[in-house]
Amino acid sequence: MVETYRGGLELLCDSKKIHNVNVEFEQQNGEDKLTMKGLLSWVRTNLIKERPEMFMKGDTVRPGVLVLVNDCDWELSGQLNTSLEEKDVVVFISTLHG
Repeated sequence: MVETYRGGLELLCDSKKIHNVNVEFEQQNGEDKLTMKGLLSWVRTNLIKERPEMFMKGDTVRPGVLVLVNDCDWELSGQLNTSLEEKDVVVFISTLHG
């Protein structure tokens, strides 16, 4: 899976904008499945190096962070329940500028 951080969010991940990640899929109902909720938890633990509160609030992204899954706004695909596959591209863009 490829993740991209833009709009300043890359500063939270050692200033690296593109990450090729291999996230373990969870067993749910006998199937391997990864959702955005699981990915965000993995990102918080493994990629965010400083100030995770600038990226996440609770179990989701903070307001002002646009999330695209394969170039589609995640609000159209189920947000935290969006199912992910191995070759998906997830983009996080901060829309807040100072």
